[in-house]
This record gives sequence, structure tokens and C-alpha cells, in this order.
Amino acid sequence: MQQPLLSIRDLMVSFGSTPAVNGISLDIMPGEIVGIVGESGSGKSVTALSLMRLLQHPGRISGGSLQYHLSGSKMPITDITRLSEIEMRSWRGNEIAMIFQEPMTSLNPLHTCGHQVMEALLLHKRLMNREAARLQTLALFKQVRLPDPELMMERYPHQLSGGQKQRVMIAMAISCQPRLLIADEPTTALDVTVQKTILELLKELQRQTGMSVIFITHDLGVIAEIADRVAVMYKGRIVEEGSVAQLFTHPQHPYTKGLLACRPPLDKRLFRLPVTRDFMEIDPQGEIVEKAQEIKAFVHSLEVPQELIAGREAMLAQRPLLLEVKDLHTWFPARKNIFGKVLSWTKAVNGVSFDVREGETMGLVGESGCGKTTLGRTLLRLAEPTSGSIYYKGKDITTLSAGALRDLRKDIQIIFQDPYSSLNPRMTIGRAIEEPMKVHGLYGTEQGRRERVKELLAKVNLLPEHYNRYPHEFSGGQRQRIVIARALALDPSFIICDESVAALDVSIQAQVLNLLMQLREEFGFTSIFISHDLSVVRFISDRMMVMNRGQIEEAGQAAEVYEQPKSEYTRQLINSIPKNIYV
Repeated sequence: MQQPLLSIRDLMVSFGSTPAVNGISLDIMPGEIVGIVGESGSGKSVTALSLMRLLQHPGRISGGSLQYHLSGSKMPITDITRLSEIEMRSWRGNEIAMIFQEPMTSLNPLHTCGHQVMEALLLHKRLMNREAARLQTLALFKQVRLPDPELMMERYPHQLSGGQKQRVMIAMAISCQPRLLIADEPTTALDVTVQKTILELLKELQRQTGMSVIFITHDLGVIAEIADRVAVMYKGRIVEEGSVAQLFTHPQHPYTKGLLACRPPLDKRLFRLPVTRDFMEIDPQGEIVEKAQEIKAFVHSLEVPQELIAGREAMLAQRPLLLEVKDLHTWFPARKNIFGKVLSWTKAVNGVSFDVREGETMGLVGESGCGKTTLGRTLLRLAEPTSGSIYYKGKDITTLSAGALRDLRKDIQIIFQDPYSSLNPRMTIGRAIEEPMKVHGLYGTEQGRRERVKELLAKVNLLPEHYNRYPHEFSGGQRQRIVIARALALDPSFIICDESVAALDVSIQAQVLNLLMQLREEFGFTSIFISHDLSVVRFISDRMMVMNRGQIEEAGQAAEVYEQPKSEYTRQLINSIPKNIYV
């Protein structure tokens, strides 16, 4: 029998008196990729930080062992939990390395990318001089397929795209040839195409080096692309473990079934997405009670009949146009001479034309940098157009004065991507939702506005007593619900959702998408839904536009664009989506 590289035994991690990891055991074999999957708060990232001994106070390993097997050593088994901090420093990077979720906060903004990788090499390989470290870093940048490695050596993190920053982090992590690599949500914030290339790169590096990999994510679709074996975590425990094939074909735990089912399917339209509570509930004693559901049959029961889809398309075709965009350009100066004259432009939006009908949801999909967010901001005049026209209810809003535009803001709203930075941390969520009502003089009195806020909180499945709580007291999914409630506070006719579910777990994402669908039916608003995830756009949209390099690549009915893509770029986006595999 082959000996495990790492044996996690009855690991307990607590924050004060609160357990975050509750007695998990897992073996990592040499040369194996093990996926750990679960929602935020399941304990998967805390487990990774425990392996690296990077827990912040008051977090501590309160029980269990982490037995690491060193080949050719006088002490073949070492318990990581018993190493001193000085000993642990020599282990990090050499034996165990980690790729963190957010590369922008993991890289030092004051140093070039090349310097940071060289620093890791010089720290761990004390006999290496600076020139040897530079050459090794250059070789690593080539190995992780960074474009123009010489140039990337001299660039700072803010000058790189998200995918490029993640490649720098991978280069740094593998620089000292660790035997175990921990990848903590390394693709969560990336486009599906960039995500696919990062997954392929990690698999290739693993084959080349023979290292073991622990790959942490909330998305079972991603796990299917990369892992050999999977452990599913829920509330600090491993509730199911097995091979990828076994987990996807015969999931045993209801939580696993829920995670499998909640990704938007690409081959059908559903009334709503399945969520984990469709497969399980928690009894008064805190125990999981399974609701007997077979995934495929349950998903089929939610499928929208073709005649209803055709009926909605015909109904929307008769509706008047709410928004007409004609030859819209939004350019930003890219380079200026010493006198301030613009020498070149970044053409973020470059000749875009389309229309949206009342009550319709228009999907806008594309990679980061394609111009979709700039287009959304331009439609609201949060970014000024360079040229072109935007007709809203027949009036060109590009010519409106500041006062007229302020009045229009009541009717057009935006839900931003990041629910953390969208809310003022010093303002209670009740005040945050109430503020736009006060600005526009709605609902007469303070009491009237307060009652309306409580109604809106109920609409987004929050409680009236949440009124006096602050943003930090809520999870990411709850914060996004608060932001949605704020957008609805003025009863707008038109809402732009800018990557409003991109930062959420797939299970929470499903809940928020269901909520948006429900609110659309109830409030009747028109919307543009911006996302880099074609499966999400396919689920929620009536029509869809694919954007690339500032222009509309193709447009049409959502199902038609997916099933019969006309452009190579659209086909590439579709092929990059992790496949949703039901039993």
C-alpha cells in the first residue's frame, strides 16, 4: 500500500469557543489532486490555513493531528501541528505551498511581480544568487505561460489582468518545488475562459512535477474538471468523500445532491433553480433530514414547457421599446504626450447598437475587459459616452442636464458586483435602503419610509429586525439581497445587474437568481443582466448579447445563441463552462 503524503486526523479548529472545523479526517496521496468543496463557512479555507499554520487569532488548532510523511528523513512522519513557528517558515514554500483566492491582495503592490517571485527563491534557496534567481523566475513565468515573460518581470500587480496575476501566484507557489500545493478558490473571480486555462495549467504542472494538490472550491463543476477525488464539507464536517466519478454518478448525501443540482443547466429553461433545501432540511436538534429527491427527476419537474417559452417571446415582441442604443462609443485616453494631447484611446465601447423592450431581461455576456461593465455604466450616465445616442422611453438621455438626470435616477437603478463595497459600513442596512427614498421625497414621513423598508426586506427574504444591523453582520448572499432591496426602493422601471452573483457560492447564487426572477414577475421591471458566466445569463435572460473588445459579437434569443452560436468567440465561451453533470 502506498503511504499518504499527508494524513489529516480528527482535525478541530476553533475561533474562541466557536468550532469552524469539527473533527475531519482525510488522506492526501502522492501525485493526487483532491478537491474539497463546500459553501462559504463550511470550513474548507480554514482547513487549508490550518495546514499552512496561517490561522489568525483567535483561530487555533484545538485538536487532532496533521501527519506529513517526509521521504528519506530520519523522522519519516512529522505532525505539522507540533512544529515551531521558525520550523514552519522553512516548510512553507519548500514542502507545502499555497495559492490564495484573491491574487490582488496576495501580491505586494509596491514590488514588481518578478521581484516577488525572486524574493521567495532567495529566502528558501540560500545558496542561490540574484542572477540565478532572476533566470529561475523567468523560466517559471515561461512555465506558467505568461505572455512576454521578460516584460512581466518588470510589471507591478495592478498592470496585470486577473488571470495573469493568478499565474504569477502559481509561479511563486511552485518556485521551490513543493510536494503539496494548496489551491484555495484560485479561479473563483475569473472568467470562464481564463478559469479553464488556469485549470489546464494546474493539471499540466501537476503532471510535470508529480506534486499532490488540494483544490478548494464551492463549485462541483470545477471539481469535475480537475480532481481525482472529492471531499464535500458542510458546517465543519466532511459529509461525503469519494472519486469524482462516484460522486457525480451516485451522490449519497443530500447536501452533495443540492450542490450538484443548483448550477444553471444549459440545455433547458427552469421555472427556478434547485437549491440545497430542496434536498435536505435541518431539524430542531440541528440534524440533517433528507428529502428523498432524485436529481434528474427533480430538475425535470422544474422545466418550463416550450409553449410557455414561445408565449413569453411572442408577448415581449409586442411590448414597446424601453431602451434604444444607437452607435454608442465610450473611449478613454490610453496615452498622452507631455502637453496633454491624447495619442491613443482605449475603446471600451466601440459602436454598440441594440434595443430592450418593456419587461424584458437582456443578458450581456463576455470576458473581463470586453466593455460590458463600461456599457452598463454608460447607459446610466455613470460613465460619459464619447458619441452615440441612448433613448430611454423615447428621450435621448445623453443630452439631459444634471438636474433632469438626477430625476431620471429614480427610474433607473444598478445592482453592483461587490455587495461588500456597495454598502456604507457605518450605516445600518435600514438607513441604506431608506436613503434613496429620502433623497427623492418618497413615502411622506420617516415612519412611512421605515415601513416600506421593512416590506422590502421581507420581499428579499430578510427580517424586519435586520433594519438596525450593519453590513458586516451579514453574509455575502444576504448583502446582495440588501443591495437588491435598495435598488427596488424607488420602484424603478429599469435595473442593470452588473455581475451581481459573480462573487457568490453556486448555492447562494441559485437563491439570488431565483429571487431576481420572482421580483421581476412581481415588480415588472426591465433589466440588463451582465455576467461573464454564459450559463447564468442563459438561465435568467430572454435575449442575450455576446460582447467582445467593445463590440457586440452576436445577439439573439438566449437559447438560440447557446444552441446555435454564430461566432467562434461565443463557441469558445460555451466550451469553457464547467459542465453540469447530473446522475
